[in-house]
Amino acid sequence: MAWKKVAEKDAVAPGKGREFTVDGKRIAVFNQNGFHALDSVCVHQDGSLAPGKLEGDVVECPLHFWHYNIKTGELLDYMKGVKLQTYKVEVKKDGIYLDV
Repeated sequence: MAWKKVAEKDAVAPGKGREFTVDGKRIAVFNQNGFHALDSVCVHQDGSLAPGKLEGDVVECPLHFWHYNIKTGELLDYMKGVKLQTYKVEVKKDGIYLDV
């Protein structure tokens, strides 16, 4: 894996998420008590999780209301054992970096 800059530090507002495409992967970065990153595509019908509603560590897919833990990538309802890929995030003076 390699660290890649995806955005400036203020690109993701507190309590919000934003999607970035990195090496062809759609990745959602959330600013919720620190920065967290996971695959942005919901396993249900490929909706983006980035604009989803955040409550604590849980994001709700805006299309059909499936719920994922933004720290672990775990799907919290409907199917057991489903997890999205998560990515390490580092915030530096010049921006937000992901280990992809």
